[in-house]
Amino acid sequence: MNVKNLKLSEVISNPVTVGPNTTLIKAREILLKNKIKRVIVVDKRKPVGVITEKDIAKKIYELGTQSIKSVRAVDFKPRTIFTLTRDNSVQECAKLMKRHRINSVIILNDDKTLDGIVTKTSLMSSYLTKEVTSVKVSKIMKRKLITVTPSDPILYVESLLLKYGISGIIVKQNQVPVGMITFRDFVPAKIPQWIAESADPKDVQEYKFKKGLKENHSNELSYLFPFHATDIMSTKLVTIEMDKDVKIAITRMIKHNISGLPVVKNSKLVGIITKSDIVNELCE
Repeated sequence: MNVKNLKLSEVISNPVTVGPNTTLIKAREILLKNKIKRVIVVDKRKPVGVITEKDIAKKIYELGTQSIKSVRAVDFKPRTIFTLTRDNSVQECAKLMKRHRINSVIILNDDKTLDGIVTKTSLMSSYLTKEVTSVKVSKIMKRKLITVTPSDPILYVESLLLKYGISGIIVKQNQVPVGMITFRDFVPAKIPQWIAESADPKDVQEYKFKKGLKENHSNELSYLFPFHATDIMSTKLVTIEMDKDVKIAITRMIKHNISGLPVVKNSKLVGIITKSDIVNELCE
């Protein structure tokens, strides 16, 4: 069977859920403990919202003098929930994700109660479990890249992430990828105190050595001007050669829990392949 025609019943997974009265701190603890990027808010077995890592970071800025411990899941601005059923196909799900630029789809039972979740990772994994025609990375990778250099100011890096609506940007030097910066690397200014209250010691230690940005108010943080990409970039890069099979790229993304890989040829940067690129391939 063509993987695109698979029923979602074959790729569905059980989501991690929270109730409307779950606190922000508890929601973050659940994300960290389960090493996941989102939780579904459920009220009487029906999904009423989704909370992601990024939602939590943004919420910090809205608090003002309000205590972090008082913020609950119900206080988050509701996200539009996109749903399908087990009987829909992988291709239908991929098209829905592409059309609305989303990373997950909630699966409902006939009575509209929560049945499960399908993520981009779920769809990628279908490549590995079913026989599919071999596809080279070079066929679906993006060749037009948005990159920065190690010496670029971090405010400039953030402006590119926001302008192009991307979650990560490659840092290159002499055409060689040397690092990656994602929104996770921009630790919000209020986070350290909150981290100290709620996170594990490793998180506290990590954030002590990082500076952060307000995602929508970077112009107010002039004290960050002296900092550059090299100060916050991750140097533990996982790359993929352009002549490799897409299955190898998928395996590396899943193994390292990342959303994209710099594509190289003879160690030189030639492109990038992301979960979105693979999901888009399922739309054709």
